[in-house]
Amino acid sequence: MLRKKEPEVKKPGKISFRSKDKCLCPVCNREFEKEELFKGRVNAGELTDELHRLYVPTAKFGEVFPLIYSVGACPRCHLALLWSDFMAIKDDKASLNALRDDDLNRQNAVKAIFPNYDLRRDRTLLDGAAMYYLALLSYEKIDLAYSPTFKRAMLSVRLAWLCDELNKKVPGHNYDYISKMFYKKSLFFYGQTLINEQMGTEPVGNLPSYGPDTDFNYGYNGIIYMNAILEYKYGQTKDMNLRFKKFGENKRSIARIFGIGKSNKEKPGPLLEHARELYDRLNNELKEANSIEADIPDVSRIKKFHHVY
Repeated sequence: MLRKKEPEVKKPGKISFRSKDKCLCPVCNREFEKEELFKGRVNAGELTDELHRLYVPTAKFGEVFPLIYSVGACPRCHLALLWSDFMAIKDDKASLNALRDDDLNRQNAVKAIFPNYDLRRDRTLLDGAAMYYLALLSYEKIDLAYSPTFKRAMLSVRLAWLCDELNKKVPGHNYDYISKMFYKKSLFFYGQTLINEQMGTEPVGNLPSYGPDTDFNYGYNGIIYMNAILEYKYGQTKDMNLRFKKFGENKRSIARIFGIGKSNKEKPGPLLEHARELYDRLNNELKEANSIEADIPDVSRIKKFHHVY
């Protein structure tokens, strides 16, 4: 009796390649391969209110996560950075010494959250998330001249997105909780970026891209918007007076972003649309808070009334 032939399961097409130009690690002075994404491997989907571009899986290539190719990681010393910064910091001895001394701490911290990651194979979603966490820890040791606070803000929110994807793939491993942790870190770093910029201690005006995702550069206005949307969605709720105070500040900042509502190179259409929506959400929250406050009787006046009569 002839056995029925099983249908062939087609493997997804190759999505990445090793660049002929290797990357030199400035910490251990070893070269390692640079993995890059082939062009034409993604099918762009919608843009979220966090300015995160979603991608639709294709029949030929399956699910592709362009984010994970924006960071490089040395497999020997586990230094991880945005690709351009490997060259940028090569002569900064203080930063390099700090990074060299922190080698084992980086590895142990990342293994605790992303076990079994591998920096040598074609990167997976897990490997990509691990590289982002390595980068987050690496920028902690880098001089302010390289805008590490902003880069940690951008890396943190991307890491939150990647952890959301991991949670879909392997639920029950607390990646949903870890994602929220990185959202909160991102909120802190975006807020600190704006403070540092205003004080002149860490300028960000010379950066090639402000993200937050890899598909579009939303500029400095994108930083203002990201600080506001993250505060709205992931900010603290214990001190509501402080929360509403920040809502008011962010509402004014958002109003300055879209102005009269015309898009241009500095304020692209998608940013304006999301800024308008966030402005309305903040405005509604503040109106509701004011109406609740108006309904609460003034206790001090009531006590005074009873004292007189």
